[in-house]
Amino acid sequence: MAQPFSTPDTTIVVTGGARGIGRAMADRFLRGGAARVVVADRDADQAQSAADELGERAHPMALDVTDEAAVAAAVARVEEEHGPIDLWCSNAGVGAGADLGDDDSWDVSWRVHVLAHVYAARALAPRMAERGRGHILLTSSAAGLLSNLSSAPYSVTKHGTVALAEWLAIRHGDEGIGVSCLCPQGVNTAMTAGDGKASGTRLGGAYLEPEDVADSVVEALGEGRFLVLPHPEVATYELRRAEDRDRWIGGMRRAWSKIRSAASPQG
Repeated sequence: MAQPFSTPDTTIVVTGGARGIGRAMADRFLRGGAARVVVADRDADQAQSAADELGERAHPMALDVTDEAAVAAAVARVEEEHGPIDLWCSNAGVGAGADLGDDDSWDVSWRVHVLAHVYAARALAPRMAERGRGHILLTSSAAGLLSNLSSAPYSVTKHGTVALAEWLAIRHGDEGIGVSCLCPQGVNTAMTAGDGKASGTRLGGAYLEPEDVADSVVEALGEGRFLVLPHPEVATYELRRAEDRDRWIGGMRRAWSKIRSAASPQG
């Protein structure tokens, strides 16, 4: 069900909101008429700076999304100060762990890409269900529908994001809670600034700007769509993957081989 996110009373929270896709979403919601947007970020100074640049309807908040008590306190604080949360964008993400990664990269990827969303849902779902409205957007990645060949921790935990978003949509949809899952391919952010020729993200072709992703989010929310695909071709790739998994794996192996060859000194 589509939700109105541009009314004079709308309250929106964007985690990871100080930069990249999060900041672009905060800006787009404000330009669209949202009454207030809470820019939540682990870096308090950057959250403050982003809110200052976005204007008086933007409110900074320091938040570690991997701390369940902090997330619950943040939800309570926002609703006490600003009223019911209409939209929570659980957007914070990390790019940790090349190849199979180490235990630390698996741990932080799991905590940010899965548990942070669980903590948000635990705090938000009862409140939203009680009033019969609200929306939660989880930021995953095209890697959560397909794969990211450069990083197993990133790819696997982003799959977890998609699975959790689907579970929430099934379990809470009849309570008036909308759920969406954002799955972009390459986007020009600080996380991808170091992507070289051997980055698996390059398989997706041209990178979008964060503002393009934010526009796709607003469009999908307005239409009440579960999947937000700034790169629409991802839907076709996912269908091909499901239709013939062996063929898909073979094609991805060939693509990865080409990327490695292009990145080699002789490539």
